[in-house]
Amino acid sequence: MTGGVMKWIVPWEFSWVFLACFLAAAFLYAGGSRRLRVPPGRRLAFWVGMALVYGTLHTYFDYFAEHEFFMHRIQQVLLHHLAPLLIVASYPGTALRAGLPLALRVRLRRAGNTGAARICAAVLLNPAFVTLSFVALILVWLIPDMQTLAMLDWRIYRAMNWSMIASGLAYWWLVLDHRPKPPGRMSPGIRVLSPAFTMTPQIVAGAIVTFSRTDLYPIFEICGRAFTMNVLTGQLIGGVIMWVPAAMIESAGGLLALRQWLRLSRLGRLPKRPLPRRAAMVRQ
Repeated sequence: MTGGVMKWIVPWEFSWVFLACFLAAAFLYAGGSRRLRVPPGRRLAFWVGMALVYGTLHTYFDYFAEHEFFMHRIQQVLLHHLAPLLIVASYPGTALRAGLPLALRVRLRRAGNTGAARICAAVLLNPAFVTLSFVALILVWLIPDMQTLAMLDWRIYRAMNWSMIASGLAYWWLVLDHRPKPPGRMSPGIRVLSPAFTMTPQIVAGAIVTFSRTDLYPIFEICGRAFTMNVLTGQLIGGVIMWVPAAMIESAGGLLALRQWLRLSRLGRLPKRPLPRRAAMVRQ
């Protein structure tokens, strides 16, 4: 029994870099959340998201993702959609900062106020850039040739997975921002509508894969398939995973953004539009 459990816990491909980053984030959040008394619901969202990241990247699950197309699609949906959404929805920024030593917090704040840091943030967190990257990275790695490269080179494979996490965290950080604009980078209305735009090309791509009658990803045959099922059946399941669960997760993100919009409206924190000239004259 113990041996069977250990098989699933032991990483398929061990990574010191991933483990160091994961443990650093976990320790910082654990320490910071104790200092700030973070609500249980937000703690649960953070740890579930972290568990999904670890489980899909650093356990035996990764073996199936490398040897079966639909399992790979599950991995990508979890890394790109669900795990980042849960982590960002927990609003972990203040807890992570609180977990840092005071001297380091001061240094990071000073570094963030420099011109170079502001320019980098303006470029890398630009809403158009982040949104396009969020969609493009899903579509690029679906190109059969790119999928083949990722499966044949472990460095490209890890870059693919890390890009999924990074783009997911950046996108949901913009969409679930609880502040008005400014200082938020997206207006509350655009945050609600954005998931509808980003899910559309993914739904189309999922439909193309679902209804394809040819094996689009023969690289999984070369690597050796994990399950003895029909190739087109596995491809169909993978397409449906891209199509339905991914769209449902993005819809949930849009609802969370709507909740923040309503909260800002209730608190009177939305910017007020200037009255038309004629209406202003009538009021006077």
